[in-house]
Amino acid sequence: MTTIIPLAEIDPGLVEALLDAAFGNDRKSRTAYKVRDGMDMLEGLSIAAVDEEKSELIGTIQCWPVALTDDAGKMHPVIMVGPVAVHPECQGEGVGRAMMAALLKEVQPDESLPLVMIGDPEYYERFFGFSAERTGGWSLPGPWEPERLLARIANNVTTPENGMLGPWKR
Repeated sequence: MTTIIPLAEIDPGLVEALLDAAFGNDRKSRTAYKVRDGMDMLEGLSIAAVDEEKSELIGTIQCWPVALTDDAGKMHPVIMVGPVAVHPECQGEGVGRAMMAALLKEVQPDESLPLVMIGDPEYYERFFGFSAERTGGWSLPGPWEPERLLARIANNVTTPENGMLGPWKR
């Protein structure tokens, strides 16, 4: 049975091992790491999936405080979702979907900051309402595929059409 718990309850070494298994040892060179560089994970929104029968970590979602800096230099707070990681042996079993559903229960759609992620547009739009519709003018501090830069933004929230995603620096 899979249980969703706060990621803060998991040994960071186990999290790193899972991320390496899911994404490879070179994962830290990816653009997503540059977007959240120097930020601390948002513990209240970061979760883990644990297989209770095996007492093993099988999935994680981390969330990060980042900003969309508009052309005038004004920072707009955004929550970056990811990485969404599932151990390769457990992929396709619904672990990622269960974790995303648990995360989205924690955020209020009408009151939440925009959520942004880099991911598969078909999957994340169909199941969770993320899309690239409002991110076309956004940039990242490294290479990325524009159709994979996805956001989930409440209808009443205004975001800049253009801007650069990066760490939230006060």
